[in-house]
Amino acid sequence: MISNNSLAYHVKRDRSIILIGLLLITLLSWLYIVYLYNQMVYMDMNALFFAMPMTPEWTYVDFILLFLMWLVMMIAMMTPSVTPLVLVFATINRQRKQQDHPFVNVVYLVAGYFLVWAAFSLVATVLQWSLQQVALLNPDMKTTSKILGGIILIATGIFQFTPLKQTCLRHCRSPLDFVLRHWKEGKTGALKMGMENGFYCLGCCWMIMILLFVTGIMNLLWVAIIAVFVLLERLLLQIKWIPYFAGAVLIFYGIFLLIK
Repeated sequence: MISNNSLAYHVKRDRSIILIGLLLITLLSWLYIVYLYNQMVYMDMNALFFAMPMTPEWTYVDFILLFLMWLVMMIAMMTPSVTPLVLVFATINRQRKQQDHPFVNVVYLVAGYFLVWAAFSLVATVLQWSLQQVALLNPDMKTTSKILGGIILIATGIFQFTPLKQTCLRHCRSPLDFVLRHWKEGKTGALKMGMENGFYCLGCCWMIMILLFVTGIMNLLWVAIIAVFVLLERLLLQIKWIPYFAGAVLIFYGIFLLIK
């Protein structure tokens, strides 16, 4: 049993370590993405080891590297959004340790969360490969079809108004409520909690991530815009119209793209 002063000290120390760690993860992920972008801009695409293959015949190495590109991109985009959940988990976990409950490292929670996004990255890689097979993706990793682009924009806009989107968003906006309702004991429990929250987060964001096929998968500006939008959706609880406004904009832009 530790004193209240000692508890406050440990909570503060935990939060500092976690924030520094997540900041480093985010920074390193963004640096890797910027590195890939610079390689694509300044090097011959046919000679680029980390870029999308220029022929339909992908090797397993090409596939793995593209999967890693997607996964690192998801880590860069989603780490800021999961930070409030990790901090709440760490605080409650430390308080439970004061009551002689086992202490569980937040790494298990974070690992569970990004296991879900790793699964999404795998699906996105397969989708990218499929689009390239039918010549619907150019070397800039952007769809070549105005019709497909318009449909994706309109579908994503409509998704912003669906009950699924709103239900998942409510879970993502309330990390304390999520932890209290979904608490599970032990390392495996923390891993499962991370996966559960990851599924809610994926349910909230998967269509938005598909927009990258319209804007360009390695378009750094749009990657950053989407990451900021996802974060604001969760943090600005009082401004509930943000998802609806974004949905309306996407629908109108999709229609414009189809008729212009």
